[in-house]
Amino acid sequence: MEKRADALDALRGFAIITMILSGTIPFSSPAALPGWMYHAQLPPPEHVFNPNLPGITWVDLVFPFFLFAMGAAFPFAMKKKLEQGANYLMLIWQSVQRGFLLVVFALFLQHSKPYALSGNPETFHWLIGLIGFVILFLIYYRYSSSINKKVVLMTKVLAGVGGVILFSQLTYTNGKGFILSRSDIIILVLANVALFGSIIWLFTQDKILVRLGILAFLLAFRITHNIDGSWTKIIWDATPIPEIYKFYYLQYLFIVIPGTIVGDIIYKWMKTESESNIKEAKYISVSALILSIGIIIWNLFGLYSRLLIPNLIGNIFLLTIFYFILKNSKSDLFNFYKKLFYWAAFWLLLGLTFESFEGGIKKDPSTLSYYLVTTGLAIFCLIGFSVITDYFRKSIYIRLIIESGQNPMIAYLSNSHIIMPILALTGLSSLLNEMLINPWLGFLKGSIVTLLAALITSFFTKKKIFWRS
Repeated sequence: MEKRADALDALRGFAIITMILSGTIPFSSPAALPGWMYHAQLPPPEHVFNPNLPGITWVDLVFPFFLFAMGAAFPFAMKKKLEQGANYLMLIWQSVQRGFLLVVFALFLQHSKPYALSGNPETFHWLIGLIGFVILFLIYYRYSSSINKKVVLMTKVLAGVGGVILFSQLTYTNGKGFILSRSDIIILVLANVALFGSIIWLFTQDKILVRLGILAFLLAFRITHNIDGSWTKIIWDATPIPEIYKFYYLQYLFIVIPGTIVGDIIYKWMKTESESNIKEAKYISVSALILSIGIIIWNLFGLYSRLLIPNLIGNIFLLTIFYFILKNSKSDLFNFYKKLFYWAAFWLLLGLTFESFEGGIKKDPSTLSYYLVTTGLAIFCLIGFSVITDYFRKSIYIRLIIESGQNPMIAYLSNSHIIMPILALTGLSSLLNEMLINPWLGFLKGSIVTLLAALITSFFTKKKIFWRS
């Protein structure tokens, strides 16, 4: 039986869906949702950014979870190409192309968002959103191999040129037309770490210590980059195109590189795992699921509430239980969980050790503790999804999440470029806006919109309509 990395797809899909949900939560004042429903540095009721406010919420997990899943996917994509005969030079060139296409995606995505055109979008702005989706579709659709490659290339080039011409004629909220500095920052960071992360993996296959060594040098850059006269500062500040590349973005390799290590573990397990003896230890899987969820929730509570000592003690307690539950497991699946657990515990505890560094854990400006803690929590989330998909074989119950993870680019823009324009143009958004009489009903509206986005993505996935950069 061919195995699929449904758990990894689920982690990616979960990150995207919760990213959409977090973007639809109303910022109401003076009435608002509890502080843990927003980014920790944007507390209610005023939602004024406070870079000195430590702590994280569930909203602060979605981006690092997505980055981690991307890193974990590198071994799958690149090993398959290596097995098919691709050489290093070819894979490096493909990585450069992928990075370039992600930059284009970041630019076109932001330039076609209705709210980038107007703080109060009207019919014209919503139509631009739909047109932007069509342009991006033509560029990123995975065309059938039966279609002439020259035709495909010409279609993508014409769509790209058409997009530049269209967006250069529009006026945005800052009064300017098409500019490089107007891009989706999340996708822009992805473009940078996708390029460097994939190349790092390519040259460090089966060399985990080398990858960890790269992180050590990255840590040195982070600590010394602000020292005047240092060569690390020169490299850190060097950026030929600041709108596209900054060394600062590469700090997210603290999440992506650990993701590649876990990706190697998943790939190896998928090649060797057998189903023998799995059902002899049901309590282990149930315990692993409960503990994985519990550790994530416990850290969100402890770090947000700033109960740092109780949080550390609780983590040690939960991790100890987890260790002894997995200690004597024998099957391939549970040995797989054991390996994931060791890495999850390592990154989590290392991150908690750095918690007091840089004024406490924060997403923005991101701290070293933030990278490491969220990496550990991402692995625990992966274990939880694996229990559902690989032990209980119940992928059907989280199918919407998995299918969103299998089609991430469509999922990412489904809300801003499909759902919201259609709701606005049909007048249904006015009906939903009536639910904004209090923050919790506004959250319900956001949940409905998020569900619609997941359903749209699921439709495309089932129809085998995928986007690839």
